[in-house]
Amino acid sequence: MVRKASEKAFGEAQKVMPGGVNSPVRAFRAVGGTPFFADKGEGPFLFDIDGNRYIDYLLSWGPLIWGHAHPEIVQAVQAAAAKGTSFGVPTTLETEMAQAVIDAVPSVEIVRMVNSGTEATMSALRLARAFTGRQYIVKFEGCYHGHADSLLVKAGSGVATLALPDSPGVPSATAQSTLTIPYNDIAAAEALFEQRGHEIAAVIVEPVAGNMGCILPVPGFLEALRRITAEHQSLLIFDEVMTGFRVSFGGAQERFGIVPDLTTFGKVIGGGLPVGAYGGRRDIMAMVAPAGPMYQAGTLSGNPLAMAAGMTALRMLKDAGRDGLYAGLETRGKQIVDAFINAGNKHGIPTSGHAIGGMFGLFFHSGPITNYAESSACDKERYAQFFHGMLNAGISLAPSQQEAGFMSAVHGDRELAETIEAINKVFAEL
Repeated sequence: MVRKASEKAFGEAQKVMPGGVNSPVRAFRAVGGTPFFADKGEGPFLFDIDGNRYIDYLLSWGPLIWGHAHPEIVQAVQAAAAKGTSFGVPTTLETEMAQAVIDAVPSVEIVRMVNSGTEATMSALRLARAFTGRQYIVKFEGCYHGHADSLLVKAGSGVATLALPDSPGVPSATAQSTLTIPYNDIAAAEALFEQRGHEIAAVIVEPVAGNMGCILPVPGFLEALRRITAEHQSLLIFDEVMTGFRVSFGGAQERFGIVPDLTTFGKVIGGGLPVGAYGGRRDIMAMVAPAGPMYQAGTLSGNPLAMAAGMTALRMLKDAGRDGLYAGLETRGKQIVDAFINAGNKHGIPTSGHAIGGMFGLFFHSGPITNYAESSACDKERYAQFFHGMLNAGISLAPSQQEAGFMSAVHGDRELAETIEAINKVFAEL
């Protein structure tokens, strides 16, 4: 597949942007080669500036659950833009969006809109410290919660992809306030809280990890976190930036029946536009300014374009969810995972994978994969070969084994069949 225009564009980009990109994983460092440059998207397809067509399972890293350029979402954004792109004063759209999130997620009684997932998690942690009067936060190795200083400690996502240590520029004193333990390790959580529970403000967790590949919680893990935090009067924060409205309409907390104290959102609730949110119990959220003393603000928070797109996406999801949308997404994701594992078995190549709702993960490892250490032990070189083979077959996957793949509502039988055919062909050539 020829990508001469993308190669030229990447050369030009490297002259004016760090590494030629505005977010590290886009640079293809984990898989090698030159990234393709997008021209347009349409439904399940992405087209590059060379005119190549790809079946897209990256979906802008998750938010495009309705695929690219869905007509209803585009129309909603156009109508909102015609009235103005930003006002800096309240709009009724913000109230409607807040109510939609509250109605969908029972643990959320009050919600604050922000501009990104990073803003949401950073604000939720500040709020947890303010509410409890405690300093320490617990996170899990390989879980990525944005690039705020206190969260770049044994993080996943691009940090894991690039094999970077804790990021330069993060003060040691800030890093020391974050305690890390392995994902899915109940005993480690219990031991840490037994020793330091009185100092811990909150535990933040991806209920389904998506930044060390898609990794599911083992039975009892999330339940244990709820029990342990409650016993020690710490807060439990679910980072549902990736899982919210994607693994089920009410998020992972609905899927697994867990009630966190705070939840962070992003991606899907913006319908493809930049957005984030955090919310939870009324007594905790009452600490947020101007209702309370914990300051957090943003000029573009709740901007009308993101609210219009998000409201449209959530309305469509609410209607479709009743008709089995999420079960269908999961079935198609499992078909891809099964095809991947079966191809590995046929050719004697260790493979494993997971799928839940509209998320899936593919690993070159015998599995099962339950934590960051196991994810990091997967065969990265073979994944790079697989990735480029699939890309040349017109299938766009995450350019890192330690990132999740995503399914949209508009990926149909034809796209699925083409994908499975490509998987079998690429494995025969590995």
